[in-house]
Amino acid sequence: MKAVRLIAPGHPLKMQEIPVPEVGSEDVLVRVKAAGICHSDVHYRAGKSRVEPLPLTLGHEVAGIVEQVGVSVKRLKVGDRVCIHYMTTCGDCEYCNEGSEQFCKTGQMIGKYRDGGYAEYILVPARSVFKLPEEISFEQGAVMMCSSATSLHALNKGRLKAGESVAIFGVGGLGISAVQLAKAFGASEVYGIDIKESKLDFARQMGAIPINAATTDPVAEIKRLTGGRGVDVALELIGLPLTMKQAVQSLAIKGRALLVGITQQSFEVAPYAEVLNKEAEIIGVSDHLASELPLLLNWARQGKLNLKDVVTKTVPLDAGAINDTLDRLEKFGDQVRVVITP
Repeated sequence: MKAVRLIAPGHPLKMQEIPVPEVGSEDVLVRVKAAGICHSDVHYRAGKSRVEPLPLTLGHEVAGIVEQVGVSVKRLKVGDRVCIHYMTTCGDCEYCNEGSEQFCKTGQMIGKYRDGGYAEYILVPARSVFKLPEEISFEQGAVMMCSSATSLHALNKGRLKAGESVAIFGVGGLGISAVQLAKAFGASEVYGIDIKESKLDFARQMGAIPINAATTDPVAEIKRLTGGRGVDVALELIGLPLTMKQAVQSLAIKGRALLVGITQQSFEVAPYAEVLNKEAEIIGVSDHLASELPLLLNWARQGKLNLKDVVTKTVPLDAGAINDTLDRLEKFGDQVRVVITP
């Protein structure tokens, strides 16, 4: 089968011909119909985040059709429309048992530590496969498996309650889902912060109050719009020192800043003024949980999460087209989400 793979960090992805994986008793082979291109893949290609073993097929946002099931798999059958939870886990360790399977001792993220969805087929354990409702397209189903699921997990970690206010720093792929999900939680006001006017326009259409950080100080503007109070929850989805700092500075008393954007950079915090004196919290967000996906899929069926316009472009399973998309993402381009349709 064809697969677009990372051969070495810092180099373009390459197309390779590799064998179709053999299906074990608890496995499911999925024919890929859609694979999202995530900003995390930019970090993987650049070597900013470890990927092994190489060469490896990238792609952790995947939806498709069940091609083959293992002899022990009863919940799924050939022909089922499915989406894939990107963590493959043991289901038995202390983290899996407590519902924190993203820290599974033998867990592997597809497209990072085992072959992902930039290919014609992908093999995953049945526990990672969820049926995709007919109302949701493969393209939307794929995108939901990372950007939407991670945004939902972040809001859960932030303990967002109805009536609270939210600031979202970065209204790209994750941010547009976060805007809609915050609304589904019952947030009173949702502020979308970005420097791209096209993304801010989109965020406005989704119900956010846009703040252009290229023309105004977002912290000062949030404070002005909230009567000096600040927001209850701030999501940082970019991973830049400046925006991480701004997320913390924008908090109200007992506010929660959620750091989601992948970064190797640190940022400064004024402990007393920005954290201690407010009893504010800075919370790390890692991946998401399989247990959160049914709610996500249900909200998508109900229209509370609409990703129809989030997928701004589709590309074929072609190394050149995928590398070009990653180049644009690396420069924080205008496109919200690009999806591979093999």
